[in-house]
Amino acid sequence: MSEFRRIMMSSFLMLLLHFPAADLKRYIVRAGDEVTLPFDYVIHDQDKCESATWRFSDSRGPAVTLFEDRQIHKANSDRLRVTENCSLVIKKVTEEDAGRYLCSQFRSDSWVDLSVVTMTEHHDNDEVTLRCSVETFVGCDHPVKWLLQGQDVVKYQREIKTSQSPCSASVTFLTSLFSYTTRSELFSCDVTNGFTGEVHLFPFSAQSSGDATTTGTAGLLRLILVSLGLAALIVTVVTVHIWTRAKGGKKRMRKNLEQNDEDEDEVNYENDGGASASV
Repeated sequence: MSEFRRIMMSSFLMLLLHFPAADLKRYIVRAGDEVTLPFDYVIHDQDKCESATWRFSDSRGPAVTLFEDRQIHKANSDRLRVTENCSLVIKKVTEEDAGRYLCSQFRSDSWVDLSVVTMTEHHDNDEVTLRCSVETFVGCDHPVKWLLQGQDVVKYQREIKTSQSPCSASVTFLTSLFSYTTRSELFSCDVTNGFTGEVHLFPFSAQSSGDATTTGTAGLLRLILVSLGLAALIVTVVTVHIWTRAKGGKKRMRKNLEQNDEDEDEVNYENDGGASASV
């Protein structure tokens, strides 16, 4: 009987997660940022959200309990906390945090959909590709595009190649066109909330976590050139040092020989003078 009750409760929770109320809130944040998911129906005289429960669901598996009985689930305690008004705070958001969140307190429920934006930088020979993508709860409902100086990158089609797919966009150009600093100042990712029409602009910043990747022969060639240059510098320094010591040694040897010759000339002169005097 208890097993049947558990299955029914799990099925009920899944229904709640997949068929939310009309006041479902939707948040779009960048990976690495911090976000606060509110609970609008908190009971003000409750003690440390003792009756509140936060659950999470995504397309990868069943619902997971994040907060219950005034405690954060141990597996998630390092990045999660619940405020006095029962809002859920997520630190250092990752793609895995994208999904639907349900907060329940007695008969009151609050749903929040969280979408996560990630940006990466990929090098291949003399080209660099910037990619912006959005991880959502299910499907794709957030159009994505790149902007250059606030204008659609398509206007620069001759110099920049573009690629579009559901919930992601990429731009490819020669590495020589923009330095890393220039990229972060000029490029931004435009993400539109497909439900509200609200536009979110995220300046380019490859995830450090990360986040920028380097592949292909360019990175390897750069590493080899740097290593060869360092080796050549070391060999040059050692060679100059040896040559300088050898040259100094020869000078000292020549000076010693000249000094010895002078000493011998002085001794012979004194001996000759002494002999003449005695005669």
